[in-house]
Amino acid sequence: MTKELHLNLFLMPRGHHESAWRHPRAAGESLTDLALYTKAARIAEAAKMDAVFLADALVAPASGGLVASGVLEPIALLSALAAVTDRIGLIGTASTTYSLPYTLARQFATLDHLSNGRAGWNIVTSWAPQAGLNYGHDTDPSHAERYRMAQDFMQAVDALWRSWPAEALLDDRARGIYSRSDLIRPVDHRGPFFRTLGPLNVPASPQSRPVYVQAGQSEDGRAFAAEWAEVIFTAHMAKDTAQAFYADVKGRAAARGRRPADIAILPGLSAAIGSTQAEADRVFEELDDLTGPEIGLTRLSARFGGHDFSQVPLDRPLRPGDFPDPSSVEASKSRAMGYAATALKEGLTLRQLLQRLAGARGHLTVAGTPDRVADLIEDWFRSGAADGFNVMPPVIYEQLELFASEVIPLLQKRGIFRREYRGRTLREHFGLAPAGQEPSLAASA
Repeated sequence: MTKELHLNLFLMPRGHHESAWRHPRAAGESLTDLALYTKAARIAEAAKMDAVFLADALVAPASGGLVASGVLEPIALLSALAAVTDRIGLIGTASTTYSLPYTLARQFATLDHLSNGRAGWNIVTSWAPQAGLNYGHDTDPSHAERYRMAQDFMQAVDALWRSWPAEALLDDRARGIYSRSDLIRPVDHRGPFFRTLGPLNVPASPQSRPVYVQAGQSEDGRAFAAEWAEVIFTAHMAKDTAQAFYADVKGRAAARGRRPADIAILPGLSAAIGSTQAEADRVFEELDDLTGPEIGLTRLSARFGGHDFSQVPLDRPLRPGDFPDPSSVEASKSRAMGYAATALKEGLTLRQLLQRLAGARGHLTVAGTPDRVADLIEDWFRSGAADGFNVMPPVIYEQLELFASEVIPLLQKRGIFRREYRGRTLREHFGLAPAGQEPSLAASA
């Protein structure tokens, strides 16, 4: 079968630009109103997008001008969206640092049942400064320790999802036998960070388990992705770095005995769309006019583990000494290194860097006509930079509707994006092997 493009809607309540929540044409509903998320999910489903993707935040915003990425808890919200959608996948973010394997396994198995097989788990190692204090921990674990915890967590939760296989569920009313207890086995996981006896008390879900989605780009993140990830959300502002990442992770997966085709790599893309280039440019201009450096500085500081950038002049080209050593950052290490490298390579001032990040926090941004946006997507897809994109509309609903009604039809005409769903599960949307049949994943269980 011809290789097919994948598109997720990365849904932020009123849009991805940091000032989208203020934009006069952004969604009018409250950020806690289910109707907002329902309408956006239905637009994406009507356009045959693979999934709705929800981020999360484990700390409150540090500024009154910031909107948290996770205003509502993702698994609960996706469970509500499962009832008002039919085919689109539902990917939620949950932390391996501040969750328990048994609880998370139950939650996502339940979501997969409620959605008839449309659940995906975005696996993150939480980096937000002081998140640990919200969960009873005096300190936050280091970057390396977070990935050691994630490895232990994955082994535990993966075993839990295998502990009650589908064939064990009989539901035989006549004989009075609900399940075959001989097929339901404890996991007795005893790792360095997590312990769980099992078995899980939820039968195997329609996909056996959710699709594994992951977003790390550091050395630890890439190694983790090569072992576990089936979909990777990544951030690149240039095609050459995206191509290098794509080749590296696919190569690592192949070295582990996995098929590179069983991993879909999806950079983030925030596109401002207009009928003319000038009209598209005005979208970002309007959004930039609604934001100021204070908000950007707060976001930048968090990415660098709380580093204070307030003493750096806004309009002088940035210097290496203006950043902490990115390799020493214990927060979002890969993103911090990318920010510093881009700023120094391009000679950006702090103001210019903040403006660049305001639109999509280090993801690819483009302003243009539907044809220009479709050309960029096709180019990255065909040139080994991406298997698709996590679409990050700068304004919801306006820019989402334009992407769905103007860009996606162009991609369909070019023969690279589906016109109809061919399956019902998220695993089928991504063309992934049935859970449990992946070469290295099955071997590692």
